[in-house]
Amino acid sequence: MNKIILPPATIGIVGGGQLGRMIALAAKPMGYRVGVLDPTPDCPAGQIADFQITAGYDDEAALLNLARQSDVLTYEFENVDLNTLQEASKITALPQGTDLLHITKNRLREKQFLADNGIPVTTFAEVESVVSLDAKVAEVGCPAILKTAEGGYDGHGQWDIDSQETLSALIARWPVPENVQLILEKQISFDRELSVMVTRDGLDQVHVWPVAENVHANHILKTTHAPANISATLKAEIFQIATQIAEHLDLRGVLGVEMFVAGDAVYVNELAPRPHNSGHYTIEGTNVSQFEGHVRSICGLPIDEIKAVDTALMLNLLGDELTQARQDLVNQPAWHFHDYGKADIKRDRKMGHITAVGKKSIQALLNWSKNHEQG
Repeated sequence: MNKIILPPATIGIVGGGQLGRMIALAAKPMGYRVGVLDPTPDCPAGQIADFQITAGYDDEAALLNLARQSDVLTYEFENVDLNTLQEASKITALPQGTDLLHITKNRLREKQFLADNGIPVTTFAEVESVVSLDAKVAEVGCPAILKTAEGGYDGHGQWDIDSQETLSALIARWPVPENVQLILEKQISFDRELSVMVTRDGLDQVHVWPVAENVHANHILKTTHAPANISATLKAEIFQIATQIAEHLDLRGVLGVEMFVAGDAVYVNELAPRPHNSGHYTIEGTNVSQFEGHVRSICGLPIDEIKAVDTALMLNLLGDELTQARQDLVNQPAWHFHDYGKADIKRDRKMGHITAVGKKSIQALLNWSKNHEQG
């Protein structure tokens, strides 16, 4: 059983982006204080928190300072220094531990963990250098996708290999610096992209949120629809996979599980050791949001049985779509609008999201999206 941490205790969040912001927004009404470490002054989470330590994530002194001011630590992204985090865990509680982060921040370790525990994944192989790429593609199969083992996101650090010509061109203009670890994965001809959020509460009970269906554009999540329209058999299989992963990890906090479905087969693609973009719909779409669930889990509290309020659609606002959405709010009283408070609008940057609940509201949001995609 997890240690119970009651308010007005302080939750320290490493990372001050939109995920940290929404964790803070869930924690504050429960009575918790929130501190944030982030290098950007007045970052999205810092705008909500009780205090912000403005320093880089590699600043050991700053992270240990956050630990000393916190009763429990969590993180909103994977690129945290494990050694420093381990030192911080000697000062204050870190319920998620460092093993979870060690596994999930590296795609090779993550895939191997899944395979070793009987979780279905696509064929994969480590690529040591450009010299071995030809042989590895022959081993894994084509089409394939080459990824950096660490650090990539939203399509960054990824290269599609769909033919011998593409492979030859990639080798000729090799974009990867030396000593960067790579993983090659066989591409799956999938029918749908699904995801699910899972956690274990303070009573060691596993809780799984409704399965969501995701649509990506240019490797960036665009919409999430939940609960996904899937068979009871497929839902049961996905719930079993999520539960199995949570138990093998001795999970604390929320974990996002991304999957591909091809026919009747399910393949786990990636794990996210924190709340996930595809779980944003849970703020309005379920009785317990992924963010409240995350807070309850790391603080050792029980979680109610999770239920969908209604069908929900989450739409990411990328770049200047945010500006248009702000203007159109006056005509859309059913929208749930979330502005992340980022200072600069950039193309393809996640600036906010809208959630619509109920079929009529969902259709209106889909129509709006078609007419206002970022230019």
